Amino acid sequence: MLIPFLIPFVIAMFLAINMGGSGTAPAFSAAYGANLLRRAAVPGLFGIMVFLGAIIGGQETAKTMGKGLLAEEMMTFTIVSIILASVAIALLIANLFGIPQSTSQATVLAVVAPAVYFDSLNTNKLFFEIIPTWLIMPFIAFFLALLIGKYIYKPIRRKGYTISKKVNDNFLLKGLIVFMSMYVAFSIGTNNVANAAGPIAIMSVNELNISDAHFLQVLILATLIIAPSFGIGSSVFGHKILRNTGKEIVLFGRIEAVVIAFISATLLLLASVVKGIPTSLVQLNVGAILGIGVAKLGFKNIFRKTEVNRFFIMWLIAPLIAFFTSLLLVYLADIQGIIYL
Repeated sequence: MLIPFLIPFVIAMFLAINMGGSGTAPAFSAAYGANLLRRAAVPGLFGIMVFLGAIIGGQETAKTMGKGLLAEEMMTFTIVSIILASVAIALLIANLFGIPQSTSQATVLAVVAPAVYFDSLNTNKLFFEIIPTWLIMPFIAFFLALLIGKYIYKPIRRKGYTISKKVNDNFLLKGLIVFMSMYVAFSIGTNNVANAAGPIAIMSVNELNISDAHFLQVLILATLIIAPSFGIGSSVFGHKILRNTGKEIVLFGRIEAVVIAFISATLLLLASVVKGIPTSLVQLNVGAILGIGVAKLGFKNIFRKTEVNRFFIMWLIAPLIAFFTSLLLVYLADIQGIIYL
C-alpha cells in the first residue's frame, strides 16, 4: 500500500518543480525586468509566498481540481498519478523551450481526459465557469494595462517622471515593486499549488477513508510537501523564463512593473477566492505586459516580436499534450485493469 501511495506524491513534487519554473516569470519578471532583484534572491521569496498563498487561500481551487471536474471517487492512486505525470511532461517541454506555461490549463485538461473517458465530466463547471474565465481574463488584463498605460502612464511619462532618477531610485517605489512581485507569488499559491495538492488531497481522503470534515488538514499536509518544490523549480528553470518575459518582450520601467504585477495578481486572486477557478497567471501576466507594450510601442511593433508568437504557440500545444498523454495513459491503465489501484 505504501509504495503506490507514495508514487503520486513523488510525481506531484516533480510537477511542482516544473510549475515553480513556469510560475517564476509571472511572479518576478516585473521586478527582475526592472533590475531590482538578483536572480539568486528570487527562488527563496517565490517559495515562501507561494506556500503562504496555498495555505491561506488555496482551498477553493483545490476542491475544484480534486472533485469539481471528475467524480472524487475516481481519484485513485492510478488516476492521480496519470493526471500529474501528464501535466509534468507538458510543462517540462514548455520549460525546456523557456516558455512560461499555464499550469492550470494543462492540469484541467489532464483531469478532463479521464472524465471524458469514463463519461463523468462536469460539463457545467468546465464550459460555463472555467473556460469563460480563461478566455475573458487575459483580455481584461490586457485592456486594463493598455488603458492605464495610455491614460495614466503616458501623461506621467510626458512630464518626465518615469525617467526621473529621483523617482526611480526612491526606496518606496523599489519596495512597492518587490512587494507586488511577492503579491503575485502569493496569488500563485492560492491557485497553482492546487493543481498538484488538490488531486493528492482528495486521493488521500479517499484511500485512507478520511472524512471530508478533515479535508483542509489533509490539504495543508499535501501543501507542506509540495509547495517547497516550487522554490526548487524556480532555481532550476526560472532564469531562462525570467529572461524571456522580463527582458525580451518589452523593457520595463519601474512604474510599469507595479501596474503589471498588480493587475495580474489581483485578477488571479479573485478567480481563486471567489470561484475557485484554476486560471492561467502566465497569460494574465503576459496580457498585462502586452497592454503596456502596446501603449508604448503600438500594436504592430509589439506583436511582431518573436517571443510573443512563440508564447501563443506553446500555450496551445502544452495543454493538448497534457490531455492526450492523460487520455492515452488512462486507456492503457484501463485495459490492464489497474485503474482502481
